[in-house]
Amino acid sequence: MVTTPDHTHAPVTASAMRLGLHCYTQKPLTHSIHEARVLAGIAKETGVITQMGIQHHATKRLKIAVHALREDKVIGKVREVHAWTDRPGTYWKQGLDRPAPGGNPPATVHWDQWLGTAPERPWVDKTYHPFHWRGWWDFGTGVAGDMGCHILDPVVNALRLGPPTKVKAEGPPPHPESGPAWAEILYTFPGTELTTETVTVRWYEAGRQPDRALFQAPADWKGSQNGILFVGEKGNLFVGFPEMPELFPKVNFGDYQWADLPDTNHYQEWVTAVRESRQPSTPFAYAGPLTETVLLGNVAYRSAAEIEWDSEKLAVVNVPEANRFLRRTYRKGWEVPGLG
Repeated sequence: MVTTPDHTHAPVTASAMRLGLHCYTQKPLTHSIHEARVLAGIAKETGVITQMGIQHHATKRLKIAVHALREDKVIGKVREVHAWTDRPGTYWKQGLDRPAPGGNPPATVHWDQWLGTAPERPWVDKTYHPFHWRGWWDFGTGVAGDMGCHILDPVVNALRLGPPTKVKAEGPPPHPESGPAWAEILYTFPGTELTTETVTVRWYEAGRQPDRALFQAPADWKGSQNGILFVGEKGNLFVGFPEMPELFPKVNFGDYQWADLPDTNHYQEWVTAVRESRQPSTPFAYAGPLTETVLLGNVAYRSAAEIEWDSEKLAVVNVPEANRFLRRTYRKGWEVPGLG
């Protein structure tokens, strides 16, 4: 069970899999896109049982939403998706300069080991450990890593999306140390049998949301601080985190019956899969590509350009300098073969 900060997910998980150990690794699967591709390869090579920690995937809430879109095709072909979160906000801060050193780590924190693969830097009280590491590029993957794998999971899953072809981002000027105070990211995907010829997914951070009129919801509808809106030919499907799915406009879907699907336990799914020698619902074969998609938003933002993505080559093909954000160099003494 790998629940370290993002920057050590890959080295711990890769080392464990090479020892033949089954792995449950928290989201995002990795800190970099290159690491995600390598972990998916090691999982396939070793045959160990793997699961990425996106526990909402196992809920009735998301299962019935996915079923409505994929099996019942209740809103017809989907042409665009909007996904949003209220983070970072009060959870942690971003857009920060590196602070001056201050204080000493408590006796329970082995700072050099906590840094692991990341470049060496001094401890600062109440800045990195135990939670605010999420906003620093050396350790975390910002809002995309924290909530993107959760919220974009049912989008990729329901619509059977492959890798995006283009990604562009808006936000404050990129900061070398820390993620943005806010961002909006637009992904363009090739269409599937469940979408129009192409489909766009727009990601909103820090409390930004799509225009209220787009929902076609009742005037007294409360909305959600974290959610998804699928826009289709016949209407819209909303699902929140944690709100149950709804269809809009209401008048179009009065007779629709949601599927009767169970809540299950994402952690127990993995344990059961280990016992039965099979893969669970979000193995690295699925989680690796999902993580790549999510982290491409960070690559586009940090590159300050619209990027064109070639998944087979694992490369940004139109902005060569953006490829430096696809992988990282591990600190001397912390190298792991194939990773850094």
